[in-house]
Amino acid sequence: MESPAEPSLKLSVEISMYPLQDEYLPAIKDFIERLHNHPELQVISNTMSTQVFGDYDPLMDMLKTEIRTSYEQFGRAIFVCKFIDGDLNPNLGV
Repeated sequence: MESPAEPSLKLSVEISMYPLQDEYLPAIKDFIERLHNHPELQVISNTMSTQVFGDYDPLMDMLKTEIRTSYEQFGRAIFVCKFIDGDLNPNLGV
């Protein structure tokens, strides 16, 4: 007898990036653009932070990849992230 598929764990992440260089805007813009290239995730950006919503595993895999890419392309940066389980996307009216 097959076991039912486990329900996916939803995750909400708020990210702020602080590149440690004088010309910091290109690094931030590039990071945010790359986040928007993941159609399986919902991304909302404002002037203070970027929020990402989606299934736990794809979201964490994306962060691992995109943070590394930022380090490799732009050098040192601080990433401040807040994680909470559940999909708290304000566009869903939750």
